[in-house]
Amino acid sequence: MHGTARERKPERAMGKNSARGFDSATVAFHRDGELALDASVVTIGAFDGVHRGHQELLRQTIAAARRRGVPAVVYTFDPPPKVYFGQAEALIPLHEKLERIATFAPDHVVVAEFNQIYVRRTATEFLAELRRLQPREVIVGEDFRFGSCKGGTAQLLRQHFDTRVLPPVRCGNGEIVSSSRIRSLRRSGLAAAAAALENWRGIVTTSPGNRSSLAQLEVINP
Repeated sequence: MHGTARERKPERAMGKNSARGFDSATVAFHRDGELALDASVVTIGAFDGVHRGHQELLRQTIAAARRRGVPAVVYTFDPPPKVYFGQAEALIPLHEKLERIATFAPDHVVVAEFNQIYVRRTATEFLAELRRLQPREVIVGEDFRFGSCKGGTAQLLRQHFDTRVLPPVRCGNGEIVSSSRIRSLRRSGLAAAAAALENWRGIVTTSPGNRSSLAQLEVINP
């Protein structure tokens, strides 16, 4: 496969994952700025809850990477930006988010620590980091923004990379599946409806033997 990492070896890897409809694989985890590749397909987002909309991003990204014969990379943030700014509470902790993402078997997961330093990064600085992954394609949701003050848009991404924007996944009643919608349902006591949007019932994310390494990943920066 093309696009082997050129810098540090992955600090940790996840072992086998058993899931409905997905292959088991080893996933390499990295801090932001560590990973450099010769080629990749990348998806970027908070992935809070790894709900049905996020799952479609992951499926499309991994399928595109397999077609091209390059690594699939998931770039995410801890905490999610809305959580950092006090606008929401995280739906799930980091270790569970990583377990859920790993169930889809990407090759790499990059976790950026979203803090007072990271939040000042400009869209240009983010693009520079993205270039280190040499993406053949970037796949994002239609509400994706990046850089300080959300200055970066999908239109800006398209000026630098082949970019595909996926439409939102909708419920049967036409409402968009989103982390905000899931939070609202939980607050209203509609736990079953919230769980249906997350779509994780009956899926086993990772074997108990691998939970110690996942627990270490909760604190990405020692």
